[in-house]
Amino acid sequence: MKRSAPPPVWTRPTGYALKQDPVSGVERADLAIVGGGFLGLSAALHAARRGLSVRVVEAGRVGDGASGLNGGQVIPGLKLEPEQIIERFGPARGERLVGFVSTLADRVFETIAREQLDVDHARNGWIYACHTRAALDFAAERDRQWRGLGADVSLLDRAEIARLTGAEGYLGGWIDRRGGVINPLAFISELARVCAAAGVRIAENERAAALRREGGGWRIALNSGGEIQTPMVIVGANAYSDGLIPGLARSIVPLHSFQIATAPLAPEQLAAALPGGQSVSDSRRIVIYYRRTADGRLALGGRGSMAEPTAEADWAHLDRALGRLYPALTGTTIERRWFGRVAMTPDHLPHVHEPETGLVTAVGCQGRGVGLMTALGPELVDYLVDRDRERLPFPLSPIRPIPLHGFRALGVAAAIAWYRTLDALER
Repeated sequence: MKRSAPPPVWTRPTGYALKQDPVSGVERADLAIVGGGFLGLSAALHAARRGLSVRVVEAGRVGDGASGLNGGQVIPGLKLEPEQIIERFGPARGERLVGFVSTLADRVFETIAREQLDVDHARNGWIYACHTRAALDFAAERDRQWRGLGADVSLLDRAEIARLTGAEGYLGGWIDRRGGVINPLAFISELARVCAAAGVRIAENERAAALRREGGGWRIALNSGGEIQTPMVIVGANAYSDGLIPGLARSIVPLHSFQIATAPLAPEQLAAALPGGQSVSDSRRIVIYYRRTADGRLALGGRGSMAEPTAEADWAHLDRALGRLYPALTGTTIERRWFGRVAMTPDHLPHVHEPETGLVTAVGCQGRGVGLMTALGPELVDYLVDRDRERLPFPLSPIRPIPLHGFRALGVAAAIAWYRTLDALER
């Protein structure tokens, strides 16, 4: 993420200040973590509590990447539904994975409560809003599967979704009351604070330049000239992955998620827009997602261009979506426009890799990064320390670079444009 990128609507906690702790010379640690996002810092905190010495290096400031730039939706589950997960991974692994992903939101809200984090949050549910009959059928199947596992979920008819969202154009939907919203920048900032208090050493503006195996451990060379020697490494860069792990960046397609936030709305406008405070993702091919903020704004996001934006017009598709959903808000001042980078995998599933012993990474959040990466960090630490593959929620998989990766990215860009056209025709 470029430092000149427009800032999000999210703010850090009042008085936030992370002590600067640059790497000096050659340092040693039990665990080194590249990337100070949800994955890296949740792993670091868990490792420190297990008694490990931990060094985190972050290329920018904590929160500069996707962890501070996302929409703050906390969503349980995966893109695949429980029965699909079990079919794909087999009964034993599949059932464990379903159990893991059912608790993704729990991990976030329990962390906020346990660590007493200063984070605006609400656990009022996540809504899947349906604009077609086919989407309603999908929601009914999703409801059947999750309700059968005891999840607090239910279908919504046309009147119910209109009442809960205040938006126009939906035929019905589905609500998962396990979900909710947070201020993601405050959450990642507070994770950094409690990590530092637990003894984790965090170096900001410290880019890892090279990673090499040496003897029974690893050496991480930094752009600053410093070096970290460690037996275990977690790389948590996700869509910001570069050449540190061969082939990793070419195994994902990086996309940009664009977002806008209105000026604070008047009381009568707030009463009509998401009065219950739920977050929403709709059923369009190019998903539109939205929520209210703690200071009374409406924040709305969706996929943008493959290139980084250069003008306000690059967010015009979100302005149009806002007007379509909430005609009464047409002309409302948009005070913030920002974007972040996300990673798409070909099978729409997260991938966990161990290219060499003692080096692990995870990529591909598929819109569920807040809960997924917060929950996955401690699991990776336990695997590195205990070496029990069966305890990992996701199986380790080889890194598979996408053939003709550059052309695949162009194809995704063309598909986004085509899907947006189809969505517009469906209203």
